Amino acid sequence: MTDDPQMRPNRHDLGRVFNDVPDLYDRVRPGYPDELFADLGAITGMDENSSVLEVGCGTGQATRTLAVLGCSVTAVEPGTDMAALARRRIASFHNVEIETSAFEEWDDRGRRFDVLVAASSWHWVDPSIGWQRAHAVLLPGGWMALLGHVVVRRPGEPEVYAETADLHERFCPGNPGWGHPPLEEDVRSTDKGWGPVDDPGGLFGPPIVRWYPTVQWFNGDSFADHLRSLSLYRNLDHDIREPLLDSIAERIRTRMGDRASRRCLSVLRVGRRAE
Repeated sequence: MTDDPQMRPNRHDLGRVFNDVPDLYDRVRPGYPDELFADLGAITGMDENSSVLEVGCGTGQATRTLAVLGCSVTAVEPGTDMAALARRRIASFHNVEIETSAFEEWDDRGRRFDVLVAASSWHWVDPSIGWQRAHAVLLPGGWMALLGHVVVRRPGEPEVYAETADLHERFCPGNPGWGHPPLEEDVRSTDKGWGPVDDPGGLFGPPIVRWYPTVQWFNGDSFADHLRSLSLYRNLDHDIREPLLDSIAERIRTRMGDRASRRCLSVLRVGRRAE
């Protein structure tokens, strides 16, 4: 699943955070560029003979692309409603199985895989368990692939948070998650390592890191819906979140011509299992 790692609720709350809005999540969260999956296949050699484990498949956005590649996919998702929607999305594919479980508690039944993929979900996995578990379920020579999105800005370009910082502080003052997105050029310079949740024990080789710029366009109402799908906002009390998002939507309509962009860098990090 895709989530902004700026604010990470208790990992055991993952199913609750997104599970009550699976259709909204599926509709507004960004997917991944075709170029990213092409690079993933080229780096790992992934093809129709490969077995793939997807950790935290959400509503199946990345799962469907993996299925189209012909891989044998086992997807693990802790949210029951999210998993149910993912099963509907990939119902026409016979090479995908979706199992409802947290990765830390998942019964692998001795299965081993060529590639492990986590699409904006790895920051939800307990690192004291997840990295070792990933190493254990991969075959020798297997690959770990972390996909994600980083919201960025460019100098001089209108950006929603800059236009709504006063509203954020009015409705939820002092929230540590509030703040301007980083500059795109600064994010691109962070091309080493595994990102916010690094490999703690040399279980995987140095990752290959690639960036892919994307932009989503919204009107005020659809931008508010997008924010409703992010953990930073989902974890606000309803009586704070909804007035805040209504005010943000109105600000976009009145100050930004009812047109707002969400600029992201999608990122692929791929490293080989250390022996």
